[in-house]
Amino acid sequence: MSTAARPALALAPAHSTDWAPWAILASDVAALELAFVLGLAVRRILAPLFTYGIGPQQYTAVAIAILIVPFVQYQIGLYPGYLLGPVERLRRRILATVAVFGGLVAWDNLVARGVLSRGVLLATFAFALVLPSLAETLTRSLLIARGHWGIRAVVLGAGAAGESIARTLLRDPHLGLKPVAFLDDRPELWHNKIEGVPVAGPLSYARDFEDRAECAIVAIKGKKLEASLRDLNFPRVIVLPDLEALSNLWLTARDLNGSLGLEIKKNLLIRRNIVLKRLMDQAISLPLFLLSIPILALAGLWIRLSSPGPVFYRQDREGFDGRRLAVWKLRTMYVEADQLLADWLASHPDDQAIWKKFFKLPHDPRILPVIGKLLRRTSLDELPQLWAILKGEMSLVGPRPFPDYHLEHFSPDFRSLRTRVLPGLTGLWQVSARSDGDVEVQQTLDTYYIRNWSPWLDLYILARTVAAVLLARGAY
Repeated sequence: MSTAARPALALAPAHSTDWAPWAILASDVAALELAFVLGLAVRRILAPLFTYGIGPQQYTAVAIAILIVPFVQYQIGLYPGYLLGPVERLRRRILATVAVFGGLVAWDNLVARGVLSRGVLLATFAFALVLPSLAETLTRSLLIARGHWGIRAVVLGAGAAGESIARTLLRDPHLGLKPVAFLDDRPELWHNKIEGVPVAGPLSYARDFEDRAECAIVAIKGKKLEASLRDLNFPRVIVLPDLEALSNLWLTARDLNGSLGLEIKKNLLIRRNIVLKRLMDQAISLPLFLLSIPILALAGLWIRLSSPGPVFYRQDREGFDGRRLAVWKLRTMYVEADQLLADWLASHPDDQAIWKKFFKLPHDPRILPVIGKLLRRTSLDELPQLWAILKGEMSLVGPRPFPDYHLEHFSPDFRSLRTRVLPGLTGLWQVSARSDGDVEVQQTLDTYYIRNWSPWLDLYILARTVAAVLLARGAY
């Protein structure tokens, strides 16, 4: 078909995204300077503990020096950070922050000899690990809400792979790719819409989009794939390989003497990673356990006043290597909970389907009034499991140890996979779907976590857990 005969595709007017990188940069600078102000405040509060004082010259130098962080983050692609998932963004931010602050400490010790206030610098560092990431997330969400985030992408191939990636990108705009059109050589699809995105015509139309989209996503195979890769002139071209079963964050391309290979590491089977995860568990769970003691005491007293019976609830569940694990919780249900559930389901047949799908009920008759709902809504009933983490029977992050009646609905292969890692206090399913995820979603997300573990993924899940608990999102 000639170019002259091609119908013009009317695309919706695009909001300008040129200033998105500047918005992210501004949020980082503001967050870093706020970290400095808080660090300075901490240093002044702790001033009696130091034998020497600091002057404006020392702490002003810190305020200026920390602005090296945004420069490094620009160099590693964080402005604006399109095509980076949340775990990768977190990894790059933490590494950049550690590198800059470590370099400043080394420079001050070896070269400048006290130009920077090390107390202010270290206190600022603690805040700088957290505040810029929070500011960036908020800024990016505001940009998305106003249509000022992301680049346009045309999808070559309207088959299952193309439809799946379009659905993923539309559902998660934080990745920064906005599908605007499909191209496919099947005439019956032309001018239809898939996931609300029009099928504009055949693959040969790709050249028409080179000045209207910044990215091409290639979801085709065989000779058409080779021809498309040769002819495409987009700034970014992403090829979707037929490797869905390998869903992995840490694929590494290897040049095997002219042949392309993809290395996949099973991170949780590598000894040094197991040790690192254990150290992270101990370092985080010990202070959390000490801080939880007053909460456990207060909640225990409230439970005793609300319902006769024990304060804690124990259930044996499947743990690492298939061994039985005693899971302790603060009791949030009446002692006769099983009978109450059976009576409720018998008299409310509509709730039977909900129970079979989610193993939870939005209006559960077993839950203690006020304290039971509060503990479950905030997930504070799980606090006793911090002791199991300290003993090495559980991890902070991992697949949750489900009751046996829940595990029976999983496939044997997935159940076997779960037993190869320690069960967790929280997990990817809890922060992604909470109580809204059915058995299939749980299996997909837990499998993804086990295959893709990294310390960055654990830190991301822990951060999301704090947000989910504070917002009491999806838990009942």
